[in-house]
Amino acid sequence: MEFPGLTTAAAEAYQREHGYNEIVEKQESLAHKIMRRSVSPVSAMLLFAAALSFISGKIFDGCFILFLLALNVGVTVWQEHKADTAIEKLNEHLATAVRVLRDGALQTLSARLLVPGDVVELRAGDIVPADARAESVNGASANEAALTGESLPKEKNAGDTLYSGSFLAAGLATVRITKTGSTTYFGRTIAAVDTTPRKSALEKDILRISKFLSLLAVGAVLLLTAVSLYHRVAWTDMLRLDLSLAIAGVPISLPAVMTLIIALGVVGLSKKGAVVRRLSALEELANADLLLTDKTGTLTKNHIKVNEVRTYGSWDEAGARRMAALVAAADPSNAINRALAGAGAQPEIVRYVPADSERKRSTLAYRENGRVQTVSLGAPQAIMALCRMPDDAQRRFYDDVDALAKGGYRALALAVADGEQERDMDLAGLFALSDELREDASDVVRFLDENGIEVVMVTGDNRAIAREIAGKLGVTGGAIVARDALLARGVDSLTAASFRDTRAFAEILPEDKYALVAQAKRFFTVATNGDGVNDLPALKAANVSFAVKDAVDALKGAADIVLVSSGIAVMKDAFIEGRRIFARLYTYSLYRISESFRLIVTIIVLGVATGTYPLSPLQLILIALLNDIPIISLATDRVKAAHRPSKIDVRKQFSQSLRYGAIGVLNSLILFFFATGYLHLPLPVVETLFFLKLTISGHLLIYVAHTKERWWRYLPSRAVIVATSLTQAAATGLAITGFLMPAAISWKLALFAWIWSFFFMQIGEAVKARSS
Repeated sequence: MEFPGLTTAAAEAYQREHGYNEIVEKQESLAHKIMRRSVSPVSAMLLFAAALSFISGKIFDGCFILFLLALNVGVTVWQEHKADTAIEKLNEHLATAVRVLRDGALQTLSARLLVPGDVVELRAGDIVPADARAESVNGASANEAALTGESLPKEKNAGDTLYSGSFLAAGLATVRITKTGSTTYFGRTIAAVDTTPRKSALEKDILRISKFLSLLAVGAVLLLTAVSLYHRVAWTDMLRLDLSLAIAGVPISLPAVMTLIIALGVVGLSKKGAVVRRLSALEELANADLLLTDKTGTLTKNHIKVNEVRTYGSWDEAGARRMAALVAAADPSNAINRALAGAGAQPEIVRYVPADSERKRSTLAYRENGRVQTVSLGAPQAIMALCRMPDDAQRRFYDDVDALAKGGYRALALAVADGEQERDMDLAGLFALSDELREDASDVVRFLDENGIEVVMVTGDNRAIAREIAGKLGVTGGAIVARDALLARGVDSLTAASFRDTRAFAEILPEDKYALVAQAKRFFTVATNGDGVNDLPALKAANVSFAVKDAVDALKGAADIVLVSSGIAVMKDAFIEGRRIFARLYTYSLYRISESFRLIVTIIVLGVATGTYPLSPLQLILIALLNDIPIISLATDRVKAAHRPSKIDVRKQFSQSLRYGAIGVLNSLILFFFATGYLHLPLPVVETLFFLKLTISGHLLIYVAHTKERWWRYLPSRAVIVATSLTQAAATGLAITGFLMPAAISWKLALFAWIWSFFFMQIGEAVKARSS
């Protein structure tokens, strides 16, 4: 760079006085969302219940409710800390790195360390990390759609302003930072972790059912209030009962637990090398049944090497390699350029225009020994259009291109001309490039196919190369469709069968990839990936999108999931983990809905029919607390990932939950009338027995609901087993000792409650088997 930069000392002095360039907007922690959506209403109701207890003279009950409130808040703070730590780790993966001139040398630093006055080098696909003024440009244009809504890139010239959050769509630019952090014009960047509150269809469905149960609970509270007034129950006792029923029956914690399950799943995915930016993408990930995948860097290693050089005219291999190395040296970040780069002194650069999807070539004009020459390197067809050659020489050239393609090589052509004009150039050479297939690629493609995900390669390489790669992958029986055949047929004519019968689309341009994704979405839940800025339209159109490890910053800012390790294996892990997260959410919804339904309906029926309630307010609150412990453990439950995409059947889910709930209601009513009418137990003993039975039955339901198999053949995770065992043991201990209970029960009655609950657990298992 020819522009003076800052020293590290000067930059650090600015940071001490003004702070850092916080280009990544602070992500609200998942725990804060939990607190907003769950803890606040629960805390308010618990405080109100405690106050009513004190007013009515039940000092111990009030103190214990306050203890439960403190415990609730403590658990929440702990979960908040875990979630905040996870978010910090995610932001580290997505942190933007920039090439900045410091202490007279070009360095790669975190964009957070930028200060006004820094000189930064930007290439196509780089996010502008702070407001800046262009010092020099080379074919540069910036995409400011994320900021202004204008979709077309805007050409940039020396002296123009580039805004933080935009990205360089084409060319090169050297810029000087003018404003950082909150002082920038827009104050944030699209590289931030996505905070858009987009709910998945699953979340909407479960929250809809939650609202139904909440309305049912409100109806129950109103009805019980009327019954209490009829029986002249003291208003403090009536309000405590109403509040307790609301706390225990309304699934207030449902959104919070769903968020926690997703959060822990996201952390698990990050350990596997996939950073989730949009939480609602996890459902699409579980539902995805078509992957339109790039070749380079996904199926292949993206370690390009030159296998052969064919020369033309008076050029020899050494001369052709030197010319190609001059062009490659102008942009060493490109994988192809790194393969072509060579050692040696660099001449004076007069002009450099990097390749893009329209030009399909890089152009370098340089001065050496007072002589200016122009070198173009790019796609054979693009280079041939610039050359003057007789027909027989052109035929030989295209025969060479075809021969290399049939061998699985990608060809790059090189042409040279005197002066600065790109016309009447001399064809110098043809470079055969190869990219080795990943060792695990064929196994992963086969695995995805066996698990209901069609894999179709979308590549810009020609048909012969695509066929060669498909053959190495072991993929047979599918067509290789070239671009001309695709356009002749029309992308909009493709059907679901067309995609299933195709193994690769070849010679595809970015606009073709976008059209393919848009058409495929008519029949599939589509996942796709990419690495370059030209992949942006296709990734935004897909149901779920991946930015591969070496993707440009702009693509990482737009993708749903950013891969931090290479290859397609990490995508397989993401698909499977997404299905596991989906299964945990589904299990929890079944359990929580059925529990709320069981408790509310039982209290309504007994309250109206007998005028008595088999549970005290304190017992209702204890049940809510004892339920929360195993509920949290469900976030790490052992589940089987579905072998097919996991589309939820809301009607089936709701009906299954209500069946479980109905069994619980029947169970409770029979026990109540058996205990009072046959055993003639006093009401305080019945309340304690009822409390123990509800706790045991509810937690045993987790074993039934979490798997489609027989419950004893596929047990939950160790964390769930430990959590349910501890809570059931605690409930049994409370019942036998009478601590916090209206009365103590004998160990025989406690054993009876266990046997009774286990028996009805098998009835629930039979209902599950019949409805599966």
